[in-house]
Amino acid sequence: MLRITTIETERQRKLVLEGKLIEPWVTEFKKAWHEAKVSLSGHKLVIDLCNVTVISPQAESVLLEIKREGARFVCGGILNKHVVRRIERECECN
Repeated sequence: MLRITTIETERQRKLVLEGKLIEPWVTEFKKAWHEAKVSLSGHKLVIDLCNVTVISPQAESVLLEIKREGARFVCGGILNKHVVRRIERECECN
């Protein structure tokens, strides 16, 4: 199961993810991301992965796409930090 909560502040729109970022929820996350980025109105997009317990390879591909479009990640835990670092390195190489 995956829970997605949107938090809006003056400067940013944050998607807070909780649970497993695996199919079929990767598709739901991608839809939520598309909806969130449509009307940013100068806000920064932040993806909070602190409470994600599993990230599938499909989810990593979506996160890479999101990072390439300028989103920032917040995360906790060794595994999530490793995944985010790998995604950030991939963005730097391209």
